[in-house]
Amino acid sequence: MCKLCWGVSAILVLALLGGAYKFIVQGSAIPAPDGRNAIMLESGERDLVLTEMRGFLTSVQQITQAVSERDMKLIAEAASKSGAAATHAVPASLMGKLPLEFKKLGLDTHGKFDELALDAQQLGDPTHSLQQLSALMSNCLACHQAYRIDPTPAPDR
Repeated sequence: MCKLCWGVSAILVLALLGGAYKFIVQGSAIPAPDGRNAIMLESGERDLVLTEMRGFLTSVQQITQAVSERDMKLIAEAASKSGAAATHAVPASLMGKLPLEFKKLGLDTHGKFDELALDAQQLGDPTHSLQQLSALMSNCLACHQAYRIDPTPAPDR
């Protein structure tokens, strides 16, 4: 009887570890023909991720404009819009579909926006803000080189 309990326990632990790996590390990503990883998302989830990326791009444009005008207040405001506060709208079900490296890049990018906003307020140096923006854009480039967001195919009927 005890051997049966240990066997069932071992199977449950393996299933739990497999689920954790799938949810935390792998997500719903598959190799794509273009060499990147395709993250497979439902239509609404895909829209949410792409909307967030467009928000990043809007912030980048506003920061660039503000740097050219040496407007530190606008730099801070634009960067804040894409900071960590923007992550609260992401449901846990979606986070489970995102690969770990994608999540790390995304969270680091939000953090870099927050750091840029804070430094713009405290340091008031547009050159420093531009350097931070360049580092932040490296995250965007790395992400777009490694991933693409594909819609989950509709089920056959």
